[in-house]
Amino acid sequence: MISHVFIGVNDFDYAFELYSALMQALGHQLKFCERDKPWAGWMQADVPRPLLLIGKPYNGKAAYGGNGQMIALLARDRPTVDRAYACAIAHGALCEGAPGLRPQYHAHYYGAYFRDVDGNKLCVCCHEPS
Repeated sequence: MISHVFIGVNDFDYAFELYSALMQALGHQLKFCERDKPWAGWMQADVPRPLLLIGKPYNGKAAYGGNGQMIALLARDRPTVDRAYACAIAHGALCEGAPGLRPQYHAHYYGAYFRDVDGNKLCVCCHEPS
């Protein structure tokens, strides 16, 4: 369904550290990094898409998070949600909701929410029972 998601960032080097650590915690690999553009992309180990991309906005203006927009990244299990969240917070992300069950979505929904330094809201979640 999704080819790629592009997240606009203002400080590429800082964002690259945060997203590299987050993608590693989720088991994804770096597909490319072009610091001169600047942009980078990650993928699952065995499939070329979807991609998660970060970079400076193409129009040259400042990146900022949109109200009501969020990207949810799938984790294989609840401990992976916990690790990914802790990793993001350790790299400067701001908590928007600590890891935990969210039964209002469904009985097994386990998620954590945070914002990167540019205000982009992300979620790491697992839909499987513990």
